[in-house]
Amino acid sequence: MKKERTIRMFLLVSVVCLLVSLWGGAATCADRKAAPAGPSLYERVGGINNIAVLIDDVIERSYVDEVFKANPQIEEAHKRYPKAAYKFNATALACMVMGGPQKYTGRSLKDAHQHLRVTEVEWQELKKIFRESMASFKVPQKEQDEILGIIESTKGDVVVPQTKSAANK
Repeated sequence: MKKERTIRMFLLVSVVCLLVSLWGGAATCADRKAAPAGPSLYERVGGINNIAVLIDDVIERSYVDEVFKANPQIEEAHKRYPKAAYKFNATALACMVMGGPQKYTGRSLKDAHQHLRVTEVEWQELKKIFRESMASFKVPQKEQDEILGIIESTKGDVVVPQTKSAANK
């Protein structure tokens, strides 16, 4: 009886040790998979300070841009919504989507833009402004392409779909 108890205890301890080692190994393996292969886009562009300067420049350019001024909904929003709040929220969002620790807590892009009736022309102008701003700050081309890819991924939430009658005008 005592011998059987000792064997059971040994087996139990062995199984527990095996499970603990497998669990630890699996966690280590999962941690390795979760770790990025290199620095994030956020890190490569220089973090929050560089992103804040870029966003500030883009917003300043957009506020005086004639294409945006021609849209009465955008012009009205520029007058109503505090520019500093716009810059803060846009910076937090940009940092978050580029892999930074910041958390954007504002409205969804769709909710924030649907009333502005942003057109394809205005969308292309925004991308042009971003390109010009990034070039002026000497953002490397690889990072520019990644940033523009992120921006492009939001198009469906920002741009009003063009109707067939509007497309034929």
